[in-house]
Amino acid sequence: MATLKEFEEALRENGMLMALAILERLRERDRATRVVKPGRRIVGKKMTPELARQILELHGSTEMTQQEIAFKLGVNQGRVNEVIKRGKWLSGDQTAPEAVARDKGKARIQGAEPKRPRKAAAKGGQKSGARSGAAKDKAGKPQRQPATAQLAFGDL
Repeated sequence: MATLKEFEEALRENGMLMALAILERLRERDRATRVVKPGRRIVGKKMTPELARQILELHGSTEMTQQEIAFKLGVNQGRVNEVIKRGKWLSGDQTAPEAVARDKGKARIQGAEPKRPRKAAAKGGQKSGARSGAAKDKAGKPQRQPATAQLAFGDL
């Protein structure tokens, strides 16, 4: 099947200027009525153990995809994946890693928790481009020797 661009090129090759003019007029009409809508963003519900159990129930009893489950329950698809794959959110423990991360994120959004200061790129007056050998050794990792070939063509 020919694309619109190929159709336009064929019209141009055959000198069908009137058809090209009609095509252009249709394009302009389409552009005038076209509306660009922002992406649909779903504001997710707070994940709770009850909601996690409901996700697992839907996943086990229906043939719904993770995306369909997320739309139905009004949660992020990533959260559905976490519940199904890793069993997150099933315990009501407030010290669980996912609950702690959620609470930190909420506090940061509300401005209650001060933002972490950024690490200075040039500590101690060093420029980022001119690192000394001591800075490389600071990590405590021994420097690797270049790998040598195990076989050469002449060895065979």
